[in-house]
Amino acid sequence: MSISLRALIVLVSFLGGALMPNATPQSITAGSVTAIDILLEPDATMLSHAQENNARLLKVFPGGFALDEQHRPHITLLQRFVRTDELEKVYAAAAKVLSTHQISSMRLEAFKYYYTPGKDVGVAGIVIRPTPELLQLQQALIAAVSPFTFETGTVAAFTGPSDPDSDAALISYVTTFVPKQTGKYYSPHVSTGVAKRVYLDKMITERFQPFTFSPVSAAVYQIGPFGTAAKKLKQL
Repeated sequence: MSISLRALIVLVSFLGGALMPNATPQSITAGSVTAIDILLEPDATMLSHAQENNARLLKVFPGGFALDEQHRPHITLLQRFVRTDELEKVYAAAAKVLSTHQISSMRLEAFKYYYTPGKDVGVAGIVIRPTPELLQLQQALIAAVSPFTFETGTVAAFTGPSDPDSDAALISYVTTFVPKQTGKYYSPHVSTGVAKRVYLDKMITERFQPFTFSPVSAAVYQIGPFGTAAKKLKQL
C-alpha cells in the first residue's frame, strides 16, 4: 500500500474524530482491552454490487484494495473498546439484542455512490438509507454493550501491525464512535474501493439504479489497521 493511500484511508476511517494524544491510561494493560466492530454482513445482492464496483475501481486504480478477508464488505453498527476478559459477555449481550431484531427480514435500500476525499484519491462506497429499524438496533446494541465498554484504549486493543502515523486517530475514532457516528449522525454504507478523485467525481454523477438487499448475519470483529474489520471474533 502506498504512503498516499495509507494516509487517505486514515483520513476516511477517522473522519469526524479529533486526534487525541498518544497517552496510555494507567489502568490499561496490554491485552486488557479489545477494539470491536459489531456489524451486519450483507446478502449476495449487495456483495455482487460491491464486488462489481470494486473491480471497476481496481481497473482504474490498481493501487487500491480488493475486497477480501481483511476488507470484508459490511455495514458497521457499532465500534467500541471493551474489556477483553468480558468478551463472552459482550457476545451474549449482542446476541440477545439481535435475537429480538429479525435482521434477515430487513429490507434496506442502497441508493447512491459516494466517496470521502483525500488529497488526490478517495475511498468510495455504496450508501444505504438509514431506517428506524437500523437506528433502533444500533441504540439497543449501545445500551447492551455499555456495561462492558472501556472509555478508551491503546494500539494493543487492535489486531495487525501498529502504524505511528495513524494510531492516535484510530484510537480517537473508536473512542468517540458514540456519539459521533451514531443516531442522527449514523450513515450506513458499504465501502467498495479507492480511485482518483477525478474519476470518482464523474462516477458519483452517474445514474445509480437503487436496489434493495438484506443482511444475512451479524458478527463481532476485532478492528485492524485503518479501522478495518480485520479479524472475526464471533459469528452472531
